[in-house]
Amino acid sequence: MIRIRRVFTQLEDIRHEFGPVADRPLLRGAVAAVLRNPYAGRYEQDILALMDALQDVGLDLARRLLQALAVPAGCIEGYGKGAIVGAAGELEHGALWHVPGGYAMRESLGWKGERSAEARSADGTKDTKGARGRGQGANALAIVPATKKVGAPGCALDVPLTHINASYVRSHFDTIELRVPGAPAADELIVILAMSTGPRIHARVGGLAAAGISQWNGLR
Repeated sequence: MIRIRRVFTQLEDIRHEFGPVADRPLLRGAVAAVLRNPYAGRYEQDILALMDALQDVGLDLARRLLQALAVPAGCIEGYGKGAIVGAAGELEHGALWHVPGGYAMRESLGWKGERSAEARSADGTKDTKGARGRGQGANALAIVPATKKVGAPGCALDVPLTHINASYVRSHFDTIELRVPGAPAADELIVILAMSTGPRIHARVGGLAAAGISQWNGLR
């Protein structure tokens, strides 16, 4: 089911935004896989097979991105994900990336929860019993923000970034723009993961500081 045509990686060092040069540049990166959309050109009611198949893609992209950033997992402070669906697909096909992309990245950064907390019950509703209270690591506690769109080849997507342990840390509200030249074709899907090593380079709008996060508030 998974046929990847291209993998695209983007990295950037941000040293200043017209203010003082930072002692440590902000490193941001994103990785995207361009793959065939098996549901392109038709309406398919049951599309969850692709969500399951994308789990290995998520793990591979998370590994690739960490290697490209060339920093330990403990240096990652922000993350996000996104998807661009080719014109012959529908927005819901991009939504299939939420679970495999998000959990792959969180697990690569230290989260130790159970993916089954997001599994459907027999009647098709989400099982929410396990998301809180089960054994979890001390990192990547926050939900991974996401965006998605249907677009033409070469279109850009602004992928949101938030703090990995508390999504309401204002200093880490950010976006990274990504476009893959020549993709997606009408029958393709682009899935994207993004990470950053810190707050916006001149963050100064107050609010909860990253240093003030406690583990109990991570999944809010």
